[in-house]
Amino acid sequence: MKRRFHTATDEEIRSGRTTDVYFERATRILRATGASKRVKAEFSLKNLPHGYTWGIFAGLDEALGLLEGLPVNVKALDEGTVIRAYEPVMTIEGNYIDFGVLETALLGFICQASGIATKAARLRIAAGDKLLISFGARRMHPAIAPMIERSAYLGGCDGVATLKAAHIIGIDPSGTIPHALILVMGGIEEALEAFDAVIEKKVKRIALVDTFGDEKFEALAACEALGSKLFAVRLDTPKSRRGSMRDIVREVRWELDLRGYAGIKIMVSGGLDEHEILELRDIVDGFGVGTSLSNARVLDFAMDIVEIEGTPIAKRGKMSGEKTLLRCNRCHRDLVVPSRGRLARKCRCGGMFRNLTRSYIKQGRLAQKPKSIKSIRKSVLRDLEHLDL
Repeated sequence: MKRRFHTATDEEIRSGRTTDVYFERATRILRATGASKRVKAEFSLKNLPHGYTWGIFAGLDEALGLLEGLPVNVKALDEGTVIRAYEPVMTIEGNYIDFGVLETALLGFICQASGIATKAARLRIAAGDKLLISFGARRMHPAIAPMIERSAYLGGCDGVATLKAAHIIGIDPSGTIPHALILVMGGIEEALEAFDAVIEKKVKRIALVDTFGDEKFEALAACEALGSKLFAVRLDTPKSRRGSMRDIVREVRWELDLRGYAGIKIMVSGGLDEHEILELRDIVDGFGVGTSLSNARVLDFAMDIVEIEGTPIAKRGKMSGEKTLLRCNRCHRDLVVPSRGRLARKCRCGGMFRNLTRSYIKQGRLAQKPKSIKSIRKSVLRDLEHLDL
């Protein structure tokens, strides 16, 4: 019999088998004593990673998939919404025993996805209009590779590398050729010629140019092998051989231009973060980012009961009562207000506040379909025009 991987099945997640044990015990106690009550549980952002002033909310699609069919009501921000510390992102209303055991899974969905989407958005700002591809799946467990790359795309990446993630998103996967192919084929020319002969013409021909020799000479060899069919060369130089990546790129660009290959683009990958991208953006045409995306700091959300049987109540350090997030359409100022009573309409700048909270589930049924991943990404890109690192 084949061994199972160390992952939970969908059914194990839905049944609460991935929860912290004290939620399971609390549910058993409430059932046994008949003490369970109707509550409103609020998910809010406790804080952001050091140096961040904003984040991108993600993971709602999976959270709704977990809650759909349960006797609960769910209000939430749209995926892709820009958020800041202490702001509410989702509220569940229902009998606690019907959803309390799912707290661990729900937090896991939104904490990690939001962290990756936020990092992708920061990388997008750093890269400007240059190509940005997610290469991060190989750094994490393959079971969550689609989530990693969906979140990266949502946050602003132009493409993703893995087959499954690209299929879920509805785009073609992005990639070059691996060092392994060049090693097995015996050289860059042989590998590129074989790639060109076998792989569909719609796939861009991008050469990895740091396997056997100097990046400049391998780049020129790639150009000579494919000529005008070559789209770009990618430098993935190991740090132990790197020196100044900026100087290497400048040298490669000079030699390509000098020999009539000015149209060939240069891509860079290997240990990149937003700071390295900023240093190279003016001389590089595209970036492949891996570890800093998949290993992004999570956004620290918490779930707290804020109402019981219609009465506002919360633990120490938390504000009771259901809350609504408003945002000014002119200055983008945020305002968190009690959901009870009249909501503010006009901002001090003269703009109008709009309610960012939407009803997603009513009595277990989807009240509206979540936005498509491509429309979410477009919304994120629009919002990033008003943000900086």
